[in-house]
Amino acid sequence: MRGFLRKIATITKQQNWPLIGGISFFLCVVVGIVHLVSGVSDYLVTHKDAQIKQLVVLGSPTYTQEKDIIAAIKHADLSSYFELDVKRVQREVQALPWVASASIRKQWPNTLQVYVVEHKPVAIWNSDLLLNDKGEVFQAQSDKLPLNLPQLYGPEGSEQEAWQVFGQLKELLAVNQFALASLALSERFAWQIWLDNGIRLNLGRDEKAKRVQRFIDVFPHLEKPKGAEVDAIDLRYDTGLAVSWKYPEKEQQQNKSAA
Repeated sequence: MRGFLRKIATITKQQNWPLIGGISFFLCVVVGIVHLVSGVSDYLVTHKDAQIKQLVVLGSPTYTQEKDIIAAIKHADLSSYFELDVKRVQREVQALPWVASASIRKQWPNTLQVYVVEHKPVAIWNSDLLLNDKGEVFQAQSDKLPLNLPQLYGPEGSEQEAWQVFGQLKELLAVNQFALASLALSERFAWQIWLDNGIRLNLGRDEKAKRVQRFIDVFPHLEKPKGAEVDAIDLRYDTGLAVSWKYPEKEQQQNKSAA
């Protein structure tokens, strides 16, 4: 019995009681903080004291009004700061016509920050849709649209290719003082473009840039009939081109006679 008591005394002397006491105190503090935070959160949720009361819109949207963003956010439950579904709010805001992407952040104690990135319209697609600068289609309306947006046409799914080709040909023509106004891709994947002076170029399926360059080289040397203007140029040949003419003065006279 005495031997057993001596062993207990020896083990007791070997223990670092100050360290054990410090660790125990630290654990008690951590548990107490967790219970406190949980209790405060439960209280605020239960008593609805942590409601979203302020909205901050970042990103300086041009086409999307703040009232539209507020209306979209109200589809989510704003009665609890802690239980607010941020992903739901993000989906609602991104569903707005002009919004390309949105990020949502809660700021204690009652603020919701919404950062909006809008589509940048660069062209009109098939008369009633819009293209953004990534060649993506979206549907929206605004009286703030830039003037003289180019008109692009093509089958569904060809938007990005059409925008890419438009950019390439526009740059090529601009270097030679021509302005590209419109482009169309047919169901058979044949290309046509219109310049801002009304001239239509038929390019066919292949070698689009090469055929546009042929037009640039030949156009200054075309001999125009008296009173005629170029209507369309067919470049779908391995060499050469075909020119269609129009006579504005004769057309005006015919219109007056018919009236």
